[in-house]
Parts: sequence; structure tokens; C-alpha cells
Amino acid sequence: MIKMPKYWSKAKIYLSKKDKTMSRLIKFYKGPSETILTSRRDIFFSLCKSIIGQQISVAAANSVFLKFKKKCKNKINAKTVSKLTFSQIKRCGLSRQKVLGIKSLAKQFIDKSFNPRLISNMNDEEAIIYLSSLRQIGRWSAEMILLFTYNRSNIWPIQDIGLLRAISKNYKKKYLPPKQFVELLKRRFSPYCSVATWYLWRSIDPKPIQY
Repeated sequence: MIKMPKYWSKAKIYLSKKDKTMSRLIKFYKGPSETILTSRRDIFFSLCKSIIGQQISVAAANSVFLKFKKKCKNKINAKTVSKLTFSQIKRCGLSRQKVLGIKSLAKQFIDKSFNPRLISNMNDEEAIIYLSSLRQIGRWSAEMILLFTYNRSNIWPIQDIGLLRAISKNYKKKYLPPKQFVELLKRRFSPYCSVATWYLWRSIDPKPIQY
């Protein structure tokens, strides 16, 4: 059974009252498949997947990730990855920089120079900065981690092409939509920007987003 975040139902009511377009989207995408904001609560797994998926198509990312998962013998954790050689990881279809990012990630988890437990006590911006200190993890990747892994309620990833396309489509704005309008929506949707982002994504992709 899919378990949605605790704030989800309240957020739908709030957003529907705040915005006619959002109300329409929420009514249209209803049912058991409406949300995929569930979490595997495995940040190392999610960070590896994030690094692998950067700047390549979804299909290519899935193919590479399956090879990487097989190389890890279905155990994607810091200990397993640390035992793999540079060449073993690279042969999964990863660039040199991505391999270095994944190896660095494993090392920092093992030596505890990066401690994911600290994130729960950080606000969103603090957590984004902390996650972005990792090699190959930028602001967009950090926001995806907070949204999908930690289910933070108020993430508004304005670097995300899909979100910007969805705003343009649903609010009849040119692409790229004006920055001022994107900021206006952020203020309107807060403190549930993550839920608004989800429904906007759904409007341009027939399948629920998975990350």
C-alpha cells in the first residue's frame, strides 16, 4: 500500500483554495497513483542514483543504474561501493567524474565526514548547502533528495526544466516563464511547494515521477 506524506491531504485542500489551476490538476490526477512521494529512506542509494542520472536521458540512466546495481550485487551501500575499483564502476557506463563522485561519496559515508543524520535538524536551505558540499551534487540534486528521500513539504526546484515547462503550459506563459511569476507561485504555494511541484510534473508526464 502506498503511504503518502502526512501533509498531503491538507496540502491538496490548501492549494485548491489558493489557485484555480492547481485545483484543476489536483481533481484530474486523483486516485491511488496520484502520489509517489514515498521514500526508501536510503540516502546513499538515492545519491548514487542522482549522480548516475545527471545529464543523460531517463532510459540511459535506468540502463546504467541497473548495471551499477548488478555490480554491487543488489547491495548499494558505502561498504560495497568502496570495494569496487574505479574501472569496475566505469564499465557500468559512467563518466570519470561520476565515478569519482560515487567513490568520494562512499568514502565520506564510511569516514563519517558526511553525516546524513544531521539533515533532519536542518532547514531546507541548510540541507541543500550541506548536500551540495558532496562531489557531483549540485542544488538541483540536493532538492530532489529533500523532496523524494526526505519528503520535505516545501521544495520548489526552479532549476528543474520539467517544472518550468509545466508552469509555462498550465499558466499559459512563454518558455522560460518569467522569474517574477515563478517566485509569485512559490509564495502562493508555500508551505506546500513540493505538492504543487508534483502535480505540475504530472501534467506533462503521464507516469508518476520516480527518483
